[in-house]
Amino acid sequence: MLIHALWQYLPFLLVLLALIKPAGIYMQRAMEGQPPLLGRPGRWLERRLYRLAAVDPGEEMDWKRYAIHLLLFQLIGALFLYFLQRWQAWLPFNPQAFGAVGPDTAFNTTVSFVSNTSWQGYAGETTLSHLSQMMGINVQSFLSAASGIAVMMALVRGLTRQSGKTLGNVWVDLTRATLYILLPLSFALAMIFVQQGMPQTLSAGINAHTLDTTHYSVPLLDKAGNPVKDAHGQPQMQQLSSKQQFLALGPVASQEPIKIMSGDGGGFFNANSAHPYENPTPLSNFLEMLTLLILPAGLCYTFGRMVGDTRQGWTIVAAMSLMMTLGVAVCMNQEQMGNPLLPAHMVDQAFGPHQTGGNMEGKEVRFGAAGSGLFAAVTTSSGDGAVNAMHDSFMPIGGMVPMVLMQTGEVVFGGPGAGIYSIVIHAILVVFIVGLMIGRAPEYLGKKIEAFETKMMAIVLLLVPILILVQSAISVSTAAGLAGLGNPGAHGLSEVLYAYTSGANNNGSGFGGLSANTPFYNIMLAIAMWFGRYGVIVPVLALAGSLAGKPRRAPGAGTLPSHGPMFVLLLIATIVLVTALTYLPALALGPIAEHMTLVVR
Repeated sequence: MLIHALWQYLPFLLVLLALIKPAGIYMQRAMEGQPPLLGRPGRWLERRLYRLAAVDPGEEMDWKRYAIHLLLFQLIGALFLYFLQRWQAWLPFNPQAFGAVGPDTAFNTTVSFVSNTSWQGYAGETTLSHLSQMMGINVQSFLSAASGIAVMMALVRGLTRQSGKTLGNVWVDLTRATLYILLPLSFALAMIFVQQGMPQTLSAGINAHTLDTTHYSVPLLDKAGNPVKDAHGQPQMQQLSSKQQFLALGPVASQEPIKIMSGDGGGFFNANSAHPYENPTPLSNFLEMLTLLILPAGLCYTFGRMVGDTRQGWTIVAAMSLMMTLGVAVCMNQEQMGNPLLPAHMVDQAFGPHQTGGNMEGKEVRFGAAGSGLFAAVTTSSGDGAVNAMHDSFMPIGGMVPMVLMQTGEVVFGGPGAGIYSIVIHAILVVFIVGLMIGRAPEYLGKKIEAFETKMMAIVLLLVPILILVQSAISVSTAAGLAGLGNPGAHGLSEVLYAYTSGANNNGSGFGGLSANTPFYNIMLAIAMWFGRYGVIVPVLALAGSLAGKPRRAPGAGTLPSHGPMFVLLLIATIVLVTALTYLPALALGPIAEHMTLVVR
């Protein structure tokens, strides 16, 4: 079993590490306006876009203007997406003739995709028209990912500029991230996915003839469309049968690449990357996992080059990779071990106490227990909500791993740009703590960390845990919150805790089991997603603006080097300690308590 897991993880990790440097160099040059390959045509198109939008690319913005313009841009996108869903019944490219999306579902979906979360309380193939998928979900996947990269660029400028007051131009950063990075890679991957068998069509779907007859029952309706009830007030049922199955289709291949690379992860189908049309082959599964991490991993190297020391980027890569590897090892092991309460005849004699095939509940046979555990750890390391298995069906500790990876604050690679500015905040915390211990003013990359930076750091570190824990407490103590639980006890708490962890950390992956498409959860999760995104971005931009106004000093004898093995260990220890102190009590009542009921008899 160990060898099987290694054969799945090691090739993936080695390919990822090999691509970090070329991807990082390309993205640095792209964000500086000198994209390789695209060259003169790209710059010509970029200039035309600025002229069309009446943007002066040479105009610099301070952190307040940068933040205001970014927030206004996102608000306009949110209004567009909301009304697109509400009016889709009267708009074109709706071959399924779907009606308008309900107001609370449309509101939740809007906030979800604008905030780069991709939480879905609906089934895409039965709710959204092709137009809503293409012009709404797809467009916001591009723009929300570009926003994360833009904020990272602003932070880099704050760390590298000498006594300045500006952080660049948000419109330039958004344009270059979209035009030079997201669009070309999405197009290339879409061509590969089409070749692998993903559908790309504007038709509604096809009726397939099945080999077996399906028998089912539905309520008997009167002429007004109301259920006919018997003498006891129960609906009368009629028995039907069919030898046809409707297979939904649509523009899947064009949506899949940006869904994966953007950190959004919203699936065209309800089953997401477990659906054979979204993830048809072993190659597509491998490419999806690789695409989940290539941008956030490559941006680590971009960060190192732009601050003038590639060791800084490799240090971040090392810390992220070690934490992800630990999560992958635990999750894959737990799913391969299976349920210890299964009868003896269901246990693999060759492997002793291991369930044959591992824990296969809620998983695709073609991916297996190990492959599903690997995808779960990778997707929650990337800040992306794509899933190829039902996390609700994982073993308690196996399901806790993706939860904890998100609770670290999206620092294990994270979403594009978001992972960098999140882990830099933790790096600043490390130098702050060490500075207190040795009695020196803390510095990070030559910038002095003072009271204002400490306050912004505290807001970033505390806001998301407050959202998760307070909203989880409200949900498990109110009737509206408890009504959505699919399971009682510790597992029910895990469902709620996972939902808010996913929402507030802008991951979007679903644990399952929780009936979250209700007005209560749609509004509560929308609050978590919005403030989990922009309640972090604004303090990060404020911190960057403050740092930009400070001189960058050369390291002295008492400066803590922010690279090398020692700093990697300090960074990991700080992240683990902060996460454990914050969430361990809640985890002990949820997945840990559930695990103890299985192993303690």
